[in-house]
Order: sequence, then C-alpha cells, then structure tokens
Amino acid sequence: MAVFSLDPKSIFPFELDDFQYQAIAALDADKSVVVCAPTGSGKTLIGEYAIHRALARGKRVFYTTPLKALSNQKLRDFRQQFGTDQVGLLTGDISINRDAPVIVMTTEIFRNMLYGTPIGEVGTSLVDLDTVVLDECHYMNDRQRGTVWEESIIYCPAEVQLVALSATVENSDQLTDWIDTVHGPTELIYSDFRPVPLAFNYGHPKGIFPLLNETGDRMNPRLKPKGGTHRPRGANRRGMPRAEAPTIPFIVTKLREKNMLPAIYFIFSRRNCNKALEGFGATSLVSAVEREAIDRHIADFTQRHPEAVRAEFVEPLRRGLAAHHAGILPAWKGFVEELFQQALVKVVFATETLAAGINMPARTTVIASLSKRTDAGHRLLNASEFLQMSGRAGRRGMDTQGYVVTLQTPFEGAREAARLAMANADPLVSQFTPTYGMVLNLLQMHTLEEVRSLIERSFGQYLSTLYLKPQKTEIQRCATEVDRLRSALEQVDFKQLEQYEKIRERLREEKRLLKILQQQAAETQAETTAMSLEFAVSGSLLTLRSPAAKSANPMPAVLVMKATSSGKFPLLVCLGQNNRWYVVATTDVVALHGELPRLKAADTVVPPLDLLPKPGQSRKGDELSLAVAKTIPDAPALEELAPEVHAQMQRMLAVQAQMDEHPMHTWGDRGKVQKQQRRLVRLEEELDDRQGKLVKQSQQRWQEFLGLIEILEHFGCLEDFKPTRLGEATAAIRGDNELWLGLALMSGEFDHLGPHHLAACCAALVVEVSRPDTWTRYGISENTLEALEGVRGIRRQVFQQQRRREIMLPVWFELDLIGLVEQWALGTEWLELCENTSLDEGDVVRILRRTLDFLSQIPHVPHAPRELKDNAVRAMQLIDRFPINETVG
Repeated sequence: MAVFSLDPKSIFPFELDDFQYQAIAALDADKSVVVCAPTGSGKTLIGEYAIHRALARGKRVFYTTPLKALSNQKLRDFRQQFGTDQVGLLTGDISINRDAPVIVMTTEIFRNMLYGTPIGEVGTSLVDLDTVVLDECHYMNDRQRGTVWEESIIYCPAEVQLVALSATVENSDQLTDWIDTVHGPTELIYSDFRPVPLAFNYGHPKGIFPLLNETGDRMNPRLKPKGGTHRPRGANRRGMPRAEAPTIPFIVTKLREKNMLPAIYFIFSRRNCNKALEGFGATSLVSAVEREAIDRHIADFTQRHPEAVRAEFVEPLRRGLAAHHAGILPAWKGFVEELFQQALVKVVFATETLAAGINMPARTTVIASLSKRTDAGHRLLNASEFLQMSGRAGRRGMDTQGYVVTLQTPFEGAREAARLAMANADPLVSQFTPTYGMVLNLLQMHTLEEVRSLIERSFGQYLSTLYLKPQKTEIQRCATEVDRLRSALEQVDFKQLEQYEKIRERLREEKRLLKILQQQAAETQAETTAMSLEFAVSGSLLTLRSPAAKSANPMPAVLVMKATSSGKFPLLVCLGQNNRWYVVATTDVVALHGELPRLKAADTVVPPLDLLPKPGQSRKGDELSLAVAKTIPDAPALEELAPEVHAQMQRMLAVQAQMDEHPMHTWGDRGKVQKQQRRLVRLEEELDDRQGKLVKQSQQRWQEFLGLIEILEHFGCLEDFKPTRLGEATAAIRGDNELWLGLALMSGEFDHLGPHHLAACCAALVVEVSRPDTWTRYGISENTLEALEGVRGIRRQVFQQQRRREIMLPVWFELDLIGLVEQWALGTEWLELCENTSLDEGDVVRILRRTLDFLSQIPHVPHAPRELKDNAVRAMQLIDRFPINETVG
C-alpha cells in the first residue's frame, strides 16, 4: 500500500508534542499504534489526525468509545471540527447519519459488526474503512466489559489500522506486542509527559501542604507524624483518638484562597456528595456576573426540561456548587458538565464515575478518601484508580499547574497518599470471558477449529503464555531428567529387583517377629528362673543366653560362684562349655537345670583374677578350666526351651538363605538404582502434576467455551456445532446472559402481552438490583406475573446447567422493581413515579434504559413472532420519553 501522509502543521494550529509526531509517523508508515499517555496529554489528537487522513483519502473512520455519554460528546466535538454531514453516531438504540465517513460508536457496536463478517474479511459494513480508533482502550481491564476490546482487536481485518488510545498502564509493551501478533505491525507510542504538570498536596485540619519532597521521590518530611510510627487505622500508642478529617467547607475555602478552583471533589458516596452541598450555608464561589450567567442557563434548562429541575440542586448551583453521580438525572448531570466546562461551576462533588471518560478537566482534583467500599469489602484505591482521578487535574491551554489534593481521614494518612502518588500504573489484565453470544456468533461463521484458533489469540492467552514460561521451563527440566533416569535404568530387571526387595522386606519382618518372641520368652523365663537362682550353689548347671549375636542356641554353663551386686539379685560367675568365663545377671539365664546333678568339678576352678564383677565381663579359660568345661553336659535344644522362638528362628534363616541365593544379592548398584527409581517416580508425579496444571491454565478459556457449547446443545441452540433457529435468535441478542434472554423470548410466554406488560417482563430479565433495601409501591400486574412464572422453570434449568459446568454468568430475574417500568409505560408522570420508590432518579433511568435497550433488540431477532416484535416497538415508544430518551448533538 502506498504511503500517504498529511502535514500536521496544516491541520493543527499549534506545536505538537514529540509523542504525537511519533504516532503520526507510525500511522503514515501504515502501522497500527498503541498510544499510552497520561490523561489530558493530547492522545485524542492522534485519533483526529487519523480522521483527517482518512477523509483526505476518501476513506472512513470508526471512532469507538466505552460509554454512550462519551460517544455523544465526541459526536458534538467532531461535528464542530469536521462538519455535521461528515459525522454519524451508532450506540445501539440511536442511529444518526450511519453512512457518514466518520462514525462514532460504542465499542460493543463495532464488535457486533465484526460478528457478522468472516474473520479477516471486509464485510459490507466495513467497506472503505481505513482506521478504527479505540478510545479509552484501558477499559480492557473492566471486569464486565473488557472482553469487547479484545474481540474487536482479534476480529478486525488486518488491512484496517488500529489506533488504541490508553491511559498509562504498566504493561503497554505487552499490549502492543499482542496487537502486533494478532492484528499486524503495531508500534508503541509511550509518553509520561503531562503538558500541565501535577502537584500533589495533602489536606488536614490545619491546611493544605505539599505531599512530596522537593524532588518528588519521598513523602514530605514535615508530614511525618510526631511521636513514632504512623498508625492511620487505629489509635496511637498513647491511646489518643484517630486522626481527624478536615471539613469540606474548610478545604474548599483553602482551595479558593490558593487560587486552585475549579475543582472536582471525589467522594465515594452519592449521599455524601449531596450532603456536601448543604454544608456551605450562603457561601458563594461565583461572582455576580457568573451568577447572572448561571441563572440564564438555569432558566433555559427549566424551560426545556421543567420536570428535571430539583430545588435542592438549583440554589447550590447558583453559588457555583454541584453534585454529579449515577443517582442524578442524566439530563441534569449533562447540564452540570456544560456549566463546569464553562468554569461557571467551581466545585463538583462527584463519585469516581466522573473520572471515566467524560471530558471534564479541572484545575484541581480532591480525593476525599484513599479507600472505598466494593463488593469484595473495603479496600484501598489501586494505582490506576488514583491516576484516573488525579489525571482530571490541570486544564490544557488554561492552567500552568494542576493540583491533586488527598485528604487525611481516620483510616488513611500521608504515607498511603504518598505511596499512591509515586506509584506506577497497574498493568492491563485480560477480562476475556466467553459468552453464549460469542459462541453462537462465531459458530455461525466458523468451524470449531477456527473458533479455537480465535480464542487462543486473546490477550488473556498471550499473557498466560508469558506468565507460564517458568512453569514450562520446569516441565522441560523434569522431562529431561525423567528421560535421563529412564535411559539409565533401561537395562535393569525391575521384576527381579522388585522380587528381591519383597524378600528383603519379608526378612525384616521375620527378624522383627523373632525379636519380639525372644523378648517374650526371656521375660517369661526370667520370672521363673530369678527366684530359683537365689538358691543355686556352685556346680549348678545353667543355660545362658547366647553370648554371640549370630549363634542360634543358648550356652550350657556351670555356676562357679556368686558376686555381690547393687541390684536385687547377685551376679553369677559362670564357666561356659566353650571354656570362657562369664559374669551375668539373672536375666541372662535362660534356664536353671535343677533336675541335673551338681557338677562338683566346679569347686576345683577359680575365675581369673582380672575378671571384674560387672555384667557382660568375659575371659578365656585355662587348662584347668578346660577339663571342667568338657564335663558340662549339653543344654536342652532351643525348641525344648522355647519352641516358638526356635520355629521363628528357622523361618528367619530360611528367608535369609533365600535372599543370599537371589541373583540381585551380589549386584553392587542396587542401592543407587533404588535411589534413581524413587527419584524417577517422584519426578514422574511432579511432571504429571505440572503438565495438568499447565493444560488447565492455558486452556481455561477454551474449556469455558466448550462448557457453553454443551449448555447450548442441551437447550437445542446448537446442532453439529451450528446454530439452530433458536440459536440464531439467541445470537442476535446482547446481554449479560444471552441464552437466558433468548430462551425466555422464544418460549412463547411473552408473545401476546400488551406493550406495557412486555416492557415489565423484559425489565425482569435484565435488571440487576445491587441493594436489598430498595422498594417501590407499584405492584406487578397479573398478566406480567403469569408470563414471568411461565419462564421461571427455564431459568431454573439454566442455573442447573451452568452450576454443573461452573459457569458464572448471571441469570437475572427481578420482580420487586418492575412495577416501575409498567407504570412508566402506562404514562405515569416522572415525579409521581420517583415519589413511589426508594431508588434515586438516576437508578430509575438506568433500569428504564436497560429495558429500552433490550426492547430495541427484539425487532431484529430472527424467527421471533411478528406480534412480539410489534409489541416491542410499541413498548419502546411508550418508554422512550424524557428523561429516558437521550439527547445528542
């Protein structure tokens, strides 16, 4: 493809930064780019250059964003920049000028377009598409929606350039390498330069002070707590109360004194955002001229949307104060954003949702707390969350310095604030999760083998490959060692070795039994012999325990004399039949033969002088003692004295002989081989374990995909890996659980419902209630309840099938709040509707918009009954009125 470029100076009336020139050069070199730079650094300019370049070539550009609100904002910006007729919008339920060369859309819409085109091919919707801009690409980290970005990158045709615009992340090089691998040549454009530098501050009841030292690499030493280690989460060692948080009016006053307004004041609670407006009394942050301008805007807004005006918000707004969170009507939030951008609002109290995407920079951001409550409990902010909020500070072209103020709380102090201020961004992680819609849409266009190849191209699989490298290295090491040991042991007759080891084991057991029997026999004999020996005299014939360890039979002996002992019984000095002298204890005597006549010759011999009177002493006899030893009669055989010991002795000797005669007995490497064999067994077990874990980790997403296939087959949505009529209908639906939505819609239970009943039923399938204490005074009509009861069994089956396969996709079924939807569809006024529920207005809007989004899909579901489609269209008309309808342009 020929290189095509434009002169940036002819497009932009200001000097570009180095990273912007680098990105433009990469695009002109026909590469895709990942632009990773801080919030407010001018990343969007790269997307704008891609639009200018495409328009000059007669090509098209898709500009994708994660949020409808951000898409609407980009539509307004691009219309002013490129002309109204040149820009269109697609957000699912809104389609404006869809054939324009520049289309702004949510990323889901782009992914859905790609579903309808064979991967790698340019379908009708992508004709003349030059570039796709993926704004806020770091949304890949979003737990619920991150999959969409991965799919968009994987499925996008290679000839289409990608411009991925991301806030700073730790592993931007990995993201770039992955896109280069799955899509085509891609260059990383990284910058940590901020056109408006940030100064980090710390606020406590005494004022606002620098958070870091002059070099910015340590906490300001003046903020170190006095009296030892800082303990932000509890009382100090002296029992003093926890640190006090500064009041909101105090901080705002200090910001005003230091010329640090306008500011976004982040508070992680809707209620506290609203409450913050009440603490200022009559204090005004605006001039008389600014108040007049605000009043004009309020009058104009009231004329257009009188039902959206709330008295508790109007008066603070006239003094330059506003709240901004998901509980407020979107129309009012948009109004606040407009006034803030005009610098008429000086302080906006907002939840962190304001930090995500909306172009609403301030001179200062205040972060009221460094921790927040989540579904998993209370936790500290992570680095990316902190950077996203702090990045709103500093208006390009308006401020020379942006300010971030973190506040002391009873739970966090300056140490935590400094650590976050100096931290690097968190890495991108893959949230790629197969869904029913993904399975059905991919199998409509691809074989199972092709689909597996696509799944294995995910960013998650790429990261797994990197993170599993050490595991693979260990597997290779184990495998090499296993092969070496197997080769070394190849010539060994393991059958004979195993047989020999069994004989050895048996011999050990026989010896153990012999020892037990000998001990038992000795104890029994000792009891009967000990008392008799007290009356034994010189010449008494004895049988002594064998003095030699390997001797099978006891020793015949004659008692010569007794010696004193410290024990209960005296020591015995005996002459053995082997002409050796022994000093023994009574426990060493196996038997005293009182039935034999006394050997008088014992009186004629004297023990050697050096024979000490200690048990175990032994000396060799002389010629005189030999004459006596020869007259000592043989002792009774062992089998007579202890037949069970003798029998066991014979068994042991037989096994000993069997082992001595075995061919392996004289083999010298037996010990080494046994060690090698034991090591081989351990290594084989380790290898199997590591390989099993590797397969499980590396194929996790594919196994989840196969699990979804099994469930879809169970419900008749797939046959031979191709969607059936029911599968085609389900594939056309987008939601948290497309199977549940498809089965409910195609069940026939909703076919004949009136539009308001259908709207309520659809709400029940898509609404998620996060808090159990919400309520509405509106009940459910009989027709609605009957239809929902008709699909309850289907829901139970979906739950059961998912549980068996450990699939965690939600199966919503909300009955408590859907009366609101039915009443709105019946024409109830907005104020009356909101007075009959505990929900915030923004939450009611969210429920109705989710319902509207689902209803808007039904007319496009293939094989759905015509009556159902018509009623869905009518229900949309009933619901899509202010403040539910979205105003764009």
